[in-house]
Amino acid sequence: MFLVNEAVRRNAMELIRNLPINELNPLVVEIKVKTRSMEQNNKFHGMLGDISKQATWQGDKYDIYGWKNLIVSGHTIATKQPYKLVTGIEGELVNVRERTSKMGVKRMASLIEYTTAWGVENGVKFNDTWRF
Repeated sequence: MFLVNEAVRRNAMELIRNLPINELNPLVVEIKVKTRSMEQNNKFHGMLGDISKQATWQGDKYDIYGWKNLIVSGHTIATKQPYKLVTGIEGELVNVRERTSKMGVKRMASLIEYTTAWGVENGVKFNDTWRF
């Protein structure tokens, strides 16, 4: 349910009121901010595709997934969000950061703005024809 008006709120409250209670096998009711839209997801991944075709980082080319790690990590630092740099299983450095699949609509919009700014500053020409 999307909590958009009083009618939806009343329906949600009634639904919860009528759910069975079971101490041995309890139900979970979760309330959270709406996560990113499919349009945002498609746009971001399209932008990563454009970046991967046109840009390098420290002299190296990266695929979409490499750029996703770089961009999301940079956005995390730029927006002062928590992260943790840890030593990985094989001694490598791993940035444990937020996941885009868990981002709300506002956070994803911020990431897209950050990606756009980085791309423009680095000469990336975005094609803006991502499929929605």
